[in-house]
Amino acid sequence: MEEKSQIKHEYIDGEIYAMAGASDAHVTISLNLAALLRSHVRGRGCRVYISDMKARIETKNKNKFYYPDVMVTCDKRDQETTNYKSFSCFIVEVISDSTEAFDRGDKFADYQTLDSLQEYVLINPKWQRVECFRPGDNGL
Repeated sequence: MEEKSQIKHEYIDGEIYAMAGASDAHVTISLNLAALLRSHVRGRGCRVYISDMKARIETKNKNKFYYPDVMVTCDKRDQETTNYKSFSCFIVEVISDSTEAFDRGDKFADYQTLDSLQEYVLINPKWQRVECFRPGDNGL
């Protein structure tokens, strides 16, 4: 259904949520970062994706699909799927007033269930702030 839809939707445990459009600053930041990352990972077997590629979060109790603003995967298993990626190592969300609580809360908690995730970045264009989250030695 999503492949034929004119509107993007995130899927969270059986519920479907329509995605809103993004501001000029949001899109510009995402595109600039994706372009820089693409140059950085070239030749390393990694792929950079922008907001039209879904990230799949699947655990025993969860089945969710999100559209991160930017994500990177270096896992060969992700080459087997064309409409989503399950083994992202780097995810970026450009936050807005309407998405900040979700990006910092439930979505962040869901992304943390990805064993492959090495870094989660939140960019706040309103405050010109970048926050980077990485697992510590204790795995937290």
